Amino acid sequence: MISTNDFKTGITIQSDGQLWKVIEFLHVKPGKGSAFVRSKLRNLRTGAIIEKTWRAGEKVDTAHIDKDKMSYLYATTDRCVFMNNDTYEQIEIPKERIEYELNFIVEGMDVDVERFEGEILGVTIPEKVVLEVVEADPAVKGNTAQSATKDCVVETGYQLQVPLFVNKGDKIVITTSTGKYDTRA
Repeated sequence: MISTNDFKTGITIQSDGQLWKVIEFLHVKPGKGSAFVRSKLRNLRTGAIIEKTWRAGEKVDTAHIDKDKMSYLYATTDRCVFMNNDTYEQIEIPKERIEYELNFIVEGMDVDVERFEGEILGVTIPEKVVLEVVEADPAVKGNTAQSATKDCVVETGYQLQVPLFVNKGDKIVITTSTGKYDTRA
């Protein structure tokens, strides 16, 4: 159990039969009436984000999420296979559960697989990843009034905007939380 007064960004809780991760929270003490905590929560099973208001000091159940370091092996038509780096146990995760993360995962990459009481919730990928550019539009001469960008596709099939100097075969660093170009590797 944890008090809503002790909320921190990133903690996981159980409420209404669901698992939630606290994304944002704000303690509010109005001039009249009792204090409350306004929070933004992400459902760990569906990915949905809700806003919820709690009474200050209200108790909620914490949820202990286990993270196992695993390597991404390969994908079938509807599943992705990961292997535990310590026990060599292999697990399968449905593609729709990790659809966004697959934009940044290549074979052999280490990720953290999140579990709650044996149920697989998803994967946590690194903050930044290095991927190779497999397709890049040519730079258009004279298109440099602003910070000029062009389309490119990386080895996972993900498409993003990059500066004009990035070419096919270059390795680039992508920030996974935003899906945007960071630097050249």
